[in-house]
Amino acid sequence: MNIEGKNPVKEALDSNTEISKICVSKTARDLQSIIDEARKKNIRIDFVDKSYLDRISQSGRHQGVVAVSKDFQYCSIEDILQFAKSKGENLFLLILDGIEDPHNLGSIIRVAECSGAHGVIIPSRRSATVNATVLRTSAGAANHMLIASVTNINDAIRKLTDSFVNVYSADMNGKLIYDVNLKEDTAIVIGSEGNGVKQLTSKLCNGAISIPQFGKVNSLNASVACGIICFETVRQRLKLN
Repeated sequence: MNIEGKNPVKEALDSNTEISKICVSKTARDLQSIIDEARKKNIRIDFVDKSYLDRISQSGRHQGVVAVSKDFQYCSIEDILQFAKSKGENLFLLILDGIEDPHNLGSIIRVAECSGAHGVIIPSRRSATVNATVLRTSAGAANHMLIASVTNINDAIRKLTDSFVNVYSADMNGKLIYDVNLKEDTAIVIGSEGNGVKQLTSKLCNGAISIPQFGKVNSLNASVACGIICFETVRQRLKLN
């Protein structure tokens, strides 16, 4: 998998992502810190023509540097639960139901990491996976976030509710988010923009939460809605008014 762009490559180096080599444009500037860090870690550096990076780039915005790494390493749900426990914090994770746009997935992962979520669960089918576009859109946050890829998110929800985790689906007909206690062990299901959370998936949840909206457009971008939910969770957990 290729990691493209200055910030994603820096984040990959900082997070000890396994990188086999870094390709740097011969004419690129402001990449010395990446080169120095790669040399410090004994990572191979290839100085190449910009045309080569243009050919191997998936995003077309490589900024003169592409790191070649192994495929993204997903974790298990147990890893996420253990991580929250090791920090002595109540669990907070996101479950994504059919987010197919890699830009949306990258933005959601960035929000999750910035808000201190312990992990993200995605389905292994009919969903965007962590690729170069997701890494770039997340500004490298995917390198610092535990992400579990599961065969069936409904089974994941059953597992969480059996472990006394409160699972809520994001739904415009749900209870106002400000009236729901998000301080305890909590998982939030975010659905696709077109279809929302699937009906069966929603039924498995402990309830539904909504964000008040007053405009003529009755839906928010999935990553924007996710951001509002995540930082309301932060507000409650910090006991802010």
